[in-house]
Amino acid sequence: MKRTKIILFGLIIFCLVSTNTFAQTSNIVKKDLNHAEIERIVKTFTANEKTFREALTGYVFNRSASIHTVGMGGQISGTYRRDSFLNLLPDGRRIEKILYAPISTLTEITISAADIDNLSGSDQFAIDPTVASQYNFTFVGMEKIDELNLYVFDVVPKMALDPKKIKQHFFAGRIWVDDRDLMIVKSKGKAVPEQKNERFPVIETWRENVGGKYWFPSYASADDELVFDAGNAVKVKVRIKYTNYAEGKSEVRILDDEEEEKPMPKPSSTPKKP
Repeated sequence: MKRTKIILFGLIIFCLVSTNTFAQTSNIVKKDLNHAEIERIVKTFTANEKTFREALTGYVFNRSASIHTVGMGGQISGTYRRDSFLNLLPDGRRIEKILYAPISTLTEITISAADIDNLSGSDQFAIDPTVASQYNFTFVGMEKIDELNLYVFDVVPKMALDPKKIKQHFFAGRIWVDDRDLMIVKSKGKAVPEQKNERFPVIETWRENVGGKYWFPSYASADDELVFDAGNAVKVKVRIKYTNYAEGKSEVRILDDEEEEKPMPKPSSTPKKP
């Protein structure tokens, strides 16, 4: 089967389809909110998204990512795995220490290091606050998950997206917003626009409270079938975990076997990519 490229833009996904695509069995309760109240909620949680994106640039964390293709009978036909520690250089740039990355056995799709690297930055978040005005937010109702009472919104871009003209990707799907602090705690959707040989799975992302003030992504998953223009379909499973968030540059080094600890060298002007 022809190898087809899939680019995983973190935990956002876009698509010019009805948001019913992302509907799921839930306990959503209808509630009437006036237009002014909906606008206030949207304005507040998009502002919080901006704060979270900026705050993340000051945190280090671990990321474990795996992408599987699924064959006949549900058997795993290929695997891509990449476990990393995302540290910070003194000048604030992000640097990755690869902890585990066996040779990929994927044959139906390709994954690049850049695709995975996107998951360490702002693409972990669903909505870019700088383009919030380019979305339609439709209030669906309220849902209680664990101890949280959540506003539920369906989100789609306002304009038609031509992949030949638009390089930026948008989010299309559903978000869950805490009714007390007005922060997104969960998202499920996909990135658009897609191109001929570029498809995105629907990804569900859960967030966790970090430091008592930020909601950063903690776990993302996808179980989807990607159908390409050539007619071939590929089933994929994506699992991404973010752990050990810590503020500031970490002084901890992961040493190779039998390697002695040495002073950290001064960073070059351009950090090496893995």
